[in-house]
Amino acid sequence: MLVFSTSSSGYLRHRMEWKTLGPGENFLDLEPAYSELERARIVIVPAPYEYRTSFGKGTRYGPEAILAASAHVETYDEEFDRELCYELGLATLAPLKLEGLYDEAALAALEAVVEHLLQSGKFVVTLGGEHTIALAPIRAHLRHFPRLSLLQLDAHADLRHTYEGSAYSHACVMARVLEFLPPERLVQVGIRAVAREEMEVIRRAALRTLFATTLRASGPEWYTTVVESLGQEVYITLDVDVLDPAQMPATGTPEPNGLWYHELIELLRRIRQSGRRILGFDVVEFAPIPGLHHAALTTARLIYKALTLALTPCSPSSSEPK
Repeated sequence: MLVFSTSSSGYLRHRMEWKTLGPGENFLDLEPAYSELERARIVIVPAPYEYRTSFGKGTRYGPEAILAASAHVETYDEEFDRELCYELGLATLAPLKLEGLYDEAALAALEAVVEHLLQSGKFVVTLGGEHTIALAPIRAHLRHFPRLSLLQLDAHADLRHTYEGSAYSHACVMARVLEFLPPERLVQVGIRAVAREEMEVIRRAALRTLFATTLRASGPEWYTTVVESLGQEVYITLDVDVLDPAQMPATGTPEPNGLWYHELIELLRRIRQSGRRILGFDVVEFAPIPGLHHAALTTARLIYKALTLALTPCSPSSSEPK
């Protein structure tokens, strides 16, 4: 288990005792032969951090609900005729214990975990928790892949300088990202709720922001617009509220006119077909609703399909799926 605490002097201490979840708890309910950390190419990092959610609550329960639902996701992918989890191995860390850590202290703890995994050659998927946690894996990936571009799939721009008195609100996460990532490397997709101050940032920084209204008006050409705006190395931060509430009601700030599941998958498919490399991703803001099963299952299935698309090389051979 990864245990984090703060010393009396305020400096972060961490003790790394890597514990992975076993069958009945891990992603896809995998046996130890396929879910041991040493063997696995892929690692799921649950980060159930929730401190500054502003409307609907419950993102702290998101990782656990996603892991539970994933036991019912089929491991075989008919599009590529493969079972990624058995071929590459997929480990799930025990949820990070971040009690008593907030804002930058919590982010530093998570960043240390992702950093260690990247140094070990792992493909890392981080499960939130509120969107604020995405700062940690983005920073860690940028350190390892300094040319990366960032694809934000989201209903909200998250560009407020502060919100409700905090610079670490989930409504500010992309504003914090732009403090270290050049604005031309950020591509925002699915945005449909934006404040005036955020619109000013978008215009001033000339951000590549594809609003839902623009997306709907442009037809299927929007996929090409997004892909061509990205660099060759891509990290994805996926707020589940990018999906329409009809498919994804289990989130704190749902917005109508969202993307559909098949549109997200098609976008990921186009990124892969373009030869671009997906380096890692996070999935955030899932807030389970008791008794509503489809939302958690949809999220778990989306994660596994995204992994398959990210880690299946694109080949020009005749066997390549069309």
